[in-house]
Order: sequence, then C-alpha cells, then structure tokens
Amino acid sequence: MRGQEELIYNTAINQDETIAIKSSYKLIKRTIDILGAIVGLFILLLFLIPLIPFYLIGSNRGPLFFKQQRIGQNGKQFGIYKFRSMIRNAEEVLKEDKELYDKYVANSYKLEPDEDPRITSFGRFIRKTSLDELPQFLNVLKGEMSLVGPRPIVQIELNEYRDKKDLFLSVKPGITGYWQTCGRSEVNYPERVDVELHYMYNQSLILDLTILFKTVVQVLLRKGAY
Repeated sequence: MRGQEELIYNTAINQDETIAIKSSYKLIKRTIDILGAIVGLFILLLFLIPLIPFYLIGSNRGPLFFKQQRIGQNGKQFGIYKFRSMIRNAEEVLKEDKELYDKYVANSYKLEPDEDPRITSFGRFIRKTSLDELPQFLNVLKGEMSLVGPRPIVQIELNEYRDKKDLFLSVKPGITGYWQTCGRSEVNYPERVDVELHYMYNQSLILDLTILFKTVVQVLLRKGAY
C-alpha cells in the first residue's frame, strides 16, 4: 500500500523526527482519550437509570453488565465491558445449532438480530442504538482501549489478519474506528482487514477526529449497527 511505503520511507529518512511526531500524537491521543472517557462515563450514568426498567422487562435474569475477553494491544487480553445484550449461556446455545454456528462463522462472526438466538429483546434495542458500547469508556480510562482504533476482536477472528497480525495488534483497539465509519456490520471479512489496516497506515489526529465525528453521525442515524 502507498501509505505503508510512505511510512517506511519517512522512517528511513528521518527516524528521530518520525519518533517525535509519533510520541506527540500518542500523548495528544491519550489526553483526548482520558477527557473523552470522563465525559462518556458521565453519559453512561445518565443513561443507566432509565435503562434499568427496560432491562428488567425485556431481558432474562442475569447481570446488567457483561465482560468478555478480547485481544488488545501487543496481543494482551483484556475484559471488554458492555451492557449485556445476550442470554447468559450465549455461546453454548449458538454452538448447539451447528448449521447456525457455521453460518455465523461464514458471515464474519455475526448473525441477523432476528435469527440470533443469543440476543434478548433488550439487547436488540441497545445494539441498534449502540448504547451497549457505553461501558467501554471504562476500558478507555484504564488504558486498555482508545476512543479510536481497530475494533477489538476475539481470538478466532485474529486468524483473518494472517501475516498482518502483529501490525493489527500494534495499536490499542478503539470504541470506534475506520471500520465503523465505512459501514461497520455491513463490511465483512476479508474486506474488513483492508479497512482496519488502512487506519494503521494512516494514523493521525485529523483522521481520529474525522472518525469520531462520522461515528456520532452514524450513531444518530443508526447506520450499520446490529
């Protein structure tokens, strides 16, 4: 890719300058992450109380919050926080139906909401509105995620990146990213790999701010989320 070639070229010409720019970018990005996470957690508290009645009515018994292991920067696993949108034994239920599970894998590890036996009625609502992602501001505050970055994946998905695994894992995963602004659930593997790697090759503050703006627009329009 041209972006990769330019990155290698710039590094070879002036490595010190490249490192300085990268360090400055990381510092600014982390500052934005902390400020954004504080604001996000405040919004989470505002939404939490109104959401509880809907949860009690439209969900099976179980914890409101859900924690799942994902792969983070440098391959380190961490627990990603979400509002629980699935039944408690979700993976077991899905794997019991081999045909449906095979379809799930072939369809880039997702199913349509109306055919997914794991998702509760409350879960369909918070997924469509992207409210299920709000608890991840805690992951950002802890330094496990960034506001912007490649979407954190489970172990089986890492195989999709083949010889680009190390590059994919070189940055913190994000609450939102270039993949989300390009269609999110409408963009499947292997195209998703190219989309995510585009961000790696072109990281910049301007790109991050553009992605954040586009994400807000897409959330308001409820595009690509299910």
